[in-house]
Amino acid sequence: MDHAGVLALFDRDMREGARPDGPGALVERVGRVVRQVSSAHGWNGVVWSGLDEASADAAIAEQIAHFSGLGREFEWKLYGHDLPVDLGRRLRDAGFTPQPEETLMIGEAADLNLDAEPPQGIRILPVTDRAGVDMVAEVHEKAFGTDGSRLRHQLLAHLAADPDTVVAVVALAGDTPVSAARMELVPGTRFAGLWGGGTVEGWRGRGIYRALVAHRGRAAVDRGYRYLQVDAMSTSRPVLERLGFEPLTTTTPYVYTP
Repeated sequence: MDHAGVLALFDRDMREGARPDGPGALVERVGRVVRQVSSAHGWNGVVWSGLDEASADAAIAEQIAHFSGLGREFEWKLYGHDLPVDLGRRLRDAGFTPQPEETLMIGEAADLNLDAEPPQGIRILPVTDRAGVDMVAEVHEKAFGTDGSRLRHQLLAHLAADPDTVVAVVALAGDTPVSAARMELVPGTRFAGLWGGGTVEGWRGRGIYRALVAHRGRAAVDRGYRYLQVDAMSTSRPVLERLGFEPLTTTTPYVYTP
């Protein structure tokens, strides 16, 4: 894979040319910043910036003023190759809190190992209704220790308004949900994003996460997408590398709470 070329394509299509990620969201370009504005239940934040040392502080202040005026917590999604090189420090100085660093991993679908099947006793169920969404949110809460209400709201809205752009799945052991994940598809681009893959403690290390990646990857190929993209935590990266994904850069969420 041409790392520099694919990263430039990702920046152009998925960041600078970002589309709203769900119903009710709006993508705006203000100077050299691209941001998404959504409801309190949606994702609010900066997806791309093209700044330099002279313009960065003013752009940061403008985004703080805008989202604070809306009463919205928001995220500045900083990538390792973004400029200026000290943008992370500038965000911290302005009151942002950095979250754990992740790795942007991308795989060309044709080169990935997508044959993995769920282990014995596990079945993968497509999520298409409220009952399935509830199971996804339940897994999310148990796997990550966070509130799943925002995820529940977003996924329900997405399935209702544009079901062809999201693929959500839950892995069941009998009738018990033990792992879940989703894939977001952006029409007109070559990228399918894999999100939210989590497995309940006690069921990890059995190949369930790998099977969910492969399942979504096959669905992306069937829909004509060339690349699969993941913001990988350190626990996921080794599994993804074995499947053929390659690390391209880092990504760190910087969160600002008004």
